[in-house]
Amino acid sequence: MKILVSVKRVVDFNVKVRVKADGTGVETANVKMSMNPFDEIALEEAVRLKEAGVATEIVVVSCGVQACQETLRTALAIGADRAILVNTDAELQPLAVAKLLKAVSEREKPQLVIMGKQAIDDDANQTGQMLAALLGWPQATFASKIRLEADRAVVTREVDGGLETDAIKLPAVVTTDLRLNEPRYVTLPNIMKAKKKALEVLTPDALGVDVTPRLTTLKVVEPAKRKAGVKVADAKALVDKLRNDAKVI
Repeated sequence: MKILVSVKRVVDFNVKVRVKADGTGVETANVKMSMNPFDEIALEEAVRLKEAGVATEIVVVSCGVQACQETLRTALAIGADRAILVNTDAELQPLAVAKLLKAVSEREKPQLVIMGKQAIDDDANQTGQMLAALLGWPQATFASKIRLEADRAVVTREVDGGLETDAIKLPAVVTTDLRLNEPRYVTLPNIMKAKKKALEVLTPDALGVDVTPRLTTLKVVEPAKRKAGVKVADAKALVDKLRNDAKVI
């Protein structure tokens, strides 16, 4: 079984995001970048499936600028077999990424596509669902457990009321949640081995995909800062604050 995993290069989750002075976006110059945490979980699950003898090959793909090769090399060090970069400097929105992944999927013909449920930069949570719709494949989102059988995947997913278990026919698209697994650390020997693994570079034009943005960002602003709280002496003072200051009672 071949598994395709998509990974995105985002601002590291430990970095405090700053808005540009002109309000056109967030600052990425000289900022530490890393693999999207949800995609890291997806890759870890694919590697575990291969280690269990279920999967035979893991192909990892990223869409974006040339620097995404660093993220792909990290994915190769974690355990992926091959990497594909769809190189473009254009602003990639969820639908464009889904179309690129569709083209790559049709080219690679994987039995399973695993990807993070969302990216921590835009929190769109759309690409996996769009990809499944474009391919006409079954999908299971927010997976907290994946079990592969002969021709289907049994996925336990997190929903508002608790857990839901679905069986979907392969090929399929699965998006991962936080509790699926804990990604491993990358070791130095594997980093050195990753340098010798194949990394193919494609372009949207070569895949026949138009990635022109359909949405325009008008302005990016920081969220309003919360006011400091105050301590009250007793319940009477609290009621007075709620009635006269907050005006909620």
